[in-house]
Amino acid sequence: MPNPWTGKGNPYTRKEVVERLRATLKRGEPIIAAGAGTGISAKFIEKGGADLIIIYNSGRFRMAGHGSTCGLMAYGDANAVAMEIGEFEVLPVVKEIPVICGVHATDPRRRMWHWLLKVKDMGFSGVNNFPTHTIVDGLFRQVLEETGMSVQKEFEMVALARKMDLFSIVYVATPDEAKATAEAGADAIIAHVGTTVGGSIGVRGAVVTMKEAVARTQAIIEGARKVRKDIIFLSHGGPICNPEDAAYINEHTDCVGFVGASSLERLAVENSLTELTKRFKKIPVRKESLKQFKNAR
Repeated sequence: MPNPWTGKGNPYTRKEVVERLRATLKRGEPIIAAGAGTGISAKFIEKGGADLIIIYNSGRFRMAGHGSTCGLMAYGDANAVAMEIGEFEVLPVVKEIPVICGVHATDPRRRMWHWLLKVKDMGFSGVNNFPTHTIVDGLFRQVLEETGMSVQKEFEMVALARKMDLFSIVYVATPDEAKATAEAGADAIIAHVGTTVGGSIGVRGAVVTMKEAVARTQAIIEGARKVRKDIIFLSHGGPICNPEDAAYINEHTDCVGFVGASSLERLAVENSLTELTKRFKKIPVRKESLKQFKNAR
């Protein structure tokens, strides 16, 4: 249902977003969500038929030529960056599909209920937990958990979003996190199996195999299903970096779609700009036009 105040689609209620996604599945189509770090990315992702656009602070780093992991580092205010991209670049150009805001729920400086009011007021239709501590492991993860920046804060943000009628699409890395997220009321769960491979700034050695990605994804799905059966499950990251990879995951798990950030936005730009520049470099120049340069000093 279009927003009567703008004449466009956004914002949508939580129920409206869920109904849109379920309608996609009823048509036999996969759900595709795409990260957008710029307005032009969002404009043409929508033109390509994506079902959701998600704004991450990492999108700004990614489209500046840096690794997406910059979004997890102290290189800026993650919440403010996502809000700025939404306000000035993406929301003004997206015509119809729901736009989701990445929320850094563990930021101790934010009153989360207050921030989610701002997210909703800006015209976002939902939230995503990014940057997420679910993809941090080892000793550093333990330190985060013990010093007040626990993943539990992300689950609490999801529960709050549910109360505030915001759709939630949530990253998790383990079955236990999936179960907790389901209990919090998440509408969609993304099985995050690692940083995306490929391209100029993708990982190479720090990645699981496709077989491992399948096993981890299905385990996450089963973890959430212990609580609820109405959740939409999507895949993301690691070796899942092109349509064929995403198709393989759908065929071997209960996933019904894919979330692409680097694999959609960054790789598309890297490949198309490289090839287009090469084509321009092959255009002819008349010999007469080059004569004056041959003997120039």
